[in-house]
Amino acid sequence: MSHQSRRLVAIMFTDMVGYTALGQRNESLSVAIVVEQRRLLRPIFRRHSGREVKTMGDAFLVEFPSALEAVRCAYDIQRAAREFNISLSEERRVHLRVGLHLGDVVESEGDISGDAVNVASRIEPLAEDGGVCLTRQVYDQVQNKIELQLASLGVKPLKSVRMPVEVYKMVMPWDTKSVTHALELDRHRIAVLPFANLSSDQNDEYFADGVTEELISTISRVRGLRVIARTSAMHYKGQTKRVTDIGNELRVGTLLEGSVRKSGDKVRISAQLIDVSSEEHIWAEDYDRSIEDIFQIQKEIATKIAGELRVKLLPEERSRLERKDTENPAAYSLYLKGRYHWSERSEEGLKKAMGYFEKAIDLDPAFARAYSGLADTYSIMAFQSLMPAHEAITKAKTLAEKAVELDNDLAEAHTSLGHIIADLTFDWDKAREEFRMALELNPSYATAHFWYSIQLLWLGKYGEAIEHARQAEELDPLSPAISTALGQVLIYSRRYDEAIEHLEKNIQTDPNSMPSHFILGIAYFYTGSYERAAEEERKTLALSTMQHRAQAVLGMALSKLGRKAEAMEVLATLQKTGAQRFLLAMFQIELGEKERGIELLKKAYLEKEPALGWISVVPSFDAVRSDSRFLEILRGMNLPISLA
Repeated sequence: MSHQSRRLVAIMFTDMVGYTALGQRNESLSVAIVVEQRRLLRPIFRRHSGREVKTMGDAFLVEFPSALEAVRCAYDIQRAAREFNISLSEERRVHLRVGLHLGDVVESEGDISGDAVNVASRIEPLAEDGGVCLTRQVYDQVQNKIELQLASLGVKPLKSVRMPVEVYKMVMPWDTKSVTHALELDRHRIAVLPFANLSSDQNDEYFADGVTEELISTISRVRGLRVIARTSAMHYKGQTKRVTDIGNELRVGTLLEGSVRKSGDKVRISAQLIDVSSEEHIWAEDYDRSIEDIFQIQKEIATKIAGELRVKLLPEERSRLERKDTENPAAYSLYLKGRYHWSERSEEGLKKAMGYFEKAIDLDPAFARAYSGLADTYSIMAFQSLMPAHEAITKAKTLAEKAVELDNDLAEAHTSLGHIIADLTFDWDKAREEFRMALELNPSYATAHFWYSIQLLWLGKYGEAIEHARQAEELDPLSPAISTALGQVLIYSRRYDEAIEHLEKNIQTDPNSMPSHFILGIAYFYTGSYERAAEEERKTLALSTMQHRAQAVLGMALSKLGRKAEAMEVLATLQKTGAQRFLLAMFQIELGEKERGIELLKKAYLEKEPALGWISVVPSFDAVRSDSRFLEILRGMNLPISLA
């Protein structure tokens, strides 16, 4: 199927409540009511620019150019049906329900298909008689643009849909049922707050943080729960905010908090599960054990939470919870220290993390999670240009493969491997398998959603990329890196206004978010706001050691502003400091040096430079997108040809 047949649309499904039963009782009456329904609805579709794709008995499939038009149409449909029914007897009334979704579809001979159509069809039955249900994708586009209240129904599993979907209902003005909370918090969305370190030795801080991280990881293995990522949870370390404030900020209905006291090889862990809405304790427990029992404690806590929240554990989930990562307590402590320093993302922290992970592997050569941690360390060092990228990624691949070999149920290992395979081999199908395996094992793993969204973007699957980027942000909303996932995908989907609005909101929340300033600068550059682009990249450079990427965008903006000498100085600095050829090629092409740019890309391709997949979507390469040499590189990387 050609790329030109794909597009992002708002999709509506409607059907009549009780139609099948009516047809069995009175077939002629059911046919007459369907005729009345079609006469009533079709003018409303047209009024909102809706295209009737097809009818299926009493049901309509309709597409709209925008989510806002679809929502307005849905409201008008239910209002018109209500007015239509007033003067009719009950048996002749038209009872409708409507489902709305926003997603990527493929058109063939006037019909549309794809995962997005399937989601829309599964959302519609969740609506009440006279009601409208919509997905989070639609909600994000229309919130604050309509006067109607939209109330969350929580995350719902849908038949034949792999990932649970967050669903909202439209609260009608005539609805007599009171809605007490416009954004009802889902109890199955849970945040594990940083466990307090009550040990006499403050050097045991790493252990308390490690327990927090491992509880997040363990609870995430329960499919019925959505767990906020560590990066966002750690923002509340040492804070004394109210439970309701934290719940609303993270949009979770349940919090797990507690403390850790370690003394020699003994440990006491206290844990409390709290309902955000009532601020009441659902459950609390103290565990006095040997440090060797730490995995058993984590399993017991995860199992207890699942029981309290009425989540049924599947046999394979129980099996995963029962398994120990390592039998060696010393190796486990070293691993926790490694993750503690890895999370700092500094050069010093990454080097310390590398040492701890290596020592953990020395003590337990079968400790899969330590191999995964070491693989992630090399990946971040490559990204931050702290060592030669190809060397670092190659080492990371070997380590990630070893982690998968040792524990095929480790989501982190599959995520790392998928990301590395995409960078090194351009085997997108194999990379996709790894990402899907990771998300099947742990749907709450934000990094998997984030990295998978990038691959989907490179392959031109914009709708899916946006969906996974959005899920990454929902799971890790306070992470500086992941909070820009959606903005980044929107930019390269050429939806610049939405990207700018999203990133500016991020910066309002966190003015010192380096990734937000960096990505916002890119958005301004591609909309021609070169002064603002330069300003954002200067802020990025003041906040971060991530020099090369921000310098490249700054230099390109200076060039567009006619400040050629300054731009050339930036280019010379990039060349001198060993910036990736991909960045140098982008810069050269923006300067009008297309031949030089393509030569750099050819070298980058031959040497399999990491992250080269960006050439398929970065607008700077539109100038050479029809060049046969550029097309040859895209074919060699198994990337789509026409994405501009």
